[in-house]
Amino acid sequence: MEESLMTQDVVFQILGTVSGKSIGVVTLNVEKALNALNIDMVQAMNAQLKKWQSDDNVACVMLEGSGEKAFCAGGDVRAIYQASIENPGQMTTQACEFFTQEYQLDYLLHSFGKPVLVWADGIVMGGGLGLMAGASHRVLTERSRIAMPEVTIGLYPDVGGSYFLNRMPGKIGKFLGLTAYNMNAADAHFVGLGNFYVNSQDSERLLDAMAEITWSDDINANHQALTALLNRLETQVDVPLGQSLLAKEQGLIDELMTGTIDEVHRKLCGLDINDAEFEWLARAQKTALAGSPLSWTLIDEQAKLGTEMSLVQCFQWELGISVNCCAIGDFCEGVRALLIDKDRNPKWMFSELNQVDSAKVKALLNSPWPENEHPLNGL
Repeated sequence: MEESLMTQDVVFQILGTVSGKSIGVVTLNVEKALNALNIDMVQAMNAQLKKWQSDDNVACVMLEGSGEKAFCAGGDVRAIYQASIENPGQMTTQACEFFTQEYQLDYLLHSFGKPVLVWADGIVMGGGLGLMAGASHRVLTERSRIAMPEVTIGLYPDVGGSYFLNRMPGKIGKFLGLTAYNMNAADAHFVGLGNFYVNSQDSERLLDAMAEITWSDDINANHQALTALLNRLETQVDVPLGQSLLAKEQGLIDELMTGTIDEVHRKLCGLDINDAEFEWLARAQKTALAGSPLSWTLIDEQAKLGTEMSLVQCFQWELGISVNCCAIGDFCEGVRALLIDKDRNPKWMFSELNQVDSAKVKALLNSPWPENEHPLNGL
């Protein structure tokens, strides 16, 4: 590695290659916080990735996390929480700026053009999944643990979830949103979040092999070369990918998730699970039913979007709801219970799904900006 450019929480490096072209490597560098994204990291990545996107010498970009536990466990939302509780009922600058810039970063990765590889080793949750979903080459390992746990903090699966969850097989996207189900590599591969599988011990081998690729000015050829390398490494793993439980149980999941949100809730409440084989479903049931009823209604609205909206429209839809959740939703209480006081006993605005006020849901879905002033109009 050469030419290391460092900010405290994210490291940018340039890797030289035999072709004379370079690989830009982004390392999320907050190991103690499981590489959760703060606003400074998002801003630094937006700036550096735009430079690399327009730099003809940079052929490819790789994103990784420091340490062995996580690629990225989500967003560091404490600053948003603090601002929101100090300004109850109001949209704060902190929430607006964080989510706007995070979604701009996610969209930049989706539209980058050049190959982008995400090394999705360890925990990938929430905002980490937003980064991963934007990459062209999404590499899973036997240690990958991937989830969208926003229902537990009064949010909903954002960072483009409105786009990628609705394009998964059957009703699995809705299931993942409501239950925060923890996917392994086989599950993530089945639903399309990951498209390659390499063992965690082979990260250095992968980087060395990437340095040996004959990169060129032809972006399509560069994509093909990286795909060929990963296809080759996939055949040489010691720990196989294994079977996806989501694939095996898709029929059951689709049946549980079919119907109105009240019907889905009744079905989940009515499950009597004593069989060890269905421990995964018991965990999913417990998480879902402990989650915010307001989040349930938002996840249902998100699932109704289907596949009609473009990626840009999805990010625009999400931004309004995310800042509204911080101002007038369950976000502050969810963060308090999970991350601040850590009592894991949130007092949700509505204690049961059937008590949720439709006027509150409508207010959450209502964009805070006139259409011509939306912060993401420039995407």
